[in-house]
Amino acid sequence: MIGTLEPGSVLPSEVALSQTYGVAVGTIRRALMDLTNDGLLSRRRKTGTIVTGRKPQHSLRLFFQYFRLHGLDGSLSKSVTTVTSLDFATASASDADKLQIAKDASIVRFHRYRSVDDRPIMHETLTLPVERVPDFPDRKEDIPPLFYLHLLDKYGIRISAIREQIGADLATDIDARWLDLKLPAAVLTIDEVAYDQMAVPVLISAHRATTQNHRYVNEIR
Repeated sequence: MIGTLEPGSVLPSEVALSQTYGVAVGTIRRALMDLTNDGLLSRRRKTGTIVTGRKPQHSLRLFFQYFRLHGLDGSLSKSVTTVTSLDFATASASDADKLQIAKDASIVRFHRYRSVDDRPIMHETLTLPVERVPDFPDRKEDIPPLFYLHLLDKYGIRISAIREQIGADLATDIDARWLDLKLPAAVLTIDEVAYDQMAVPVLISAHRATTQNHRYVNEIR
């Protein structure tokens, strides 16, 4: 396989590649993951690993890297997350559609809020298929604050792309409770679907935030 592969070429399996090059399957898997994150490969279910023909600068790592909350003066704000609830349930029709899973599949859903200097600024609900996260914590206190890093370290799931829909809405009574708002008030809404390195949806999340003292900044570099 030494040489140039044309765009659209399908690579052999990880096992076949490990035998060809005399390295462990885990080494091959990590190499393919890095090349996928660089945009050089695309990993698709049923089809396999495909050469994209893109240049490395199209790497997904260069886009939408930073979830940042800034103060009105432009200063970076570091938020602290607190998980408030954790539930295991059956996927709704909407959950199943967004996560591309069966309608009767099991999902895990948890709610948390973010605060800066002890002031709540955002609350959010995250939903995942149980089949992707076996042995998920059964206590809300055990869910790590750096959740994307946890997905990578624990399950080998690397979030490689996120599709966001951003809007605005009138705050509800629930928003007022979590964000300490006086109604009527407005909130920023961010609905996301996060995809793994094989472009499979693995996480859906809904964020509702106050912008009274902070701004949501999504940097592209």
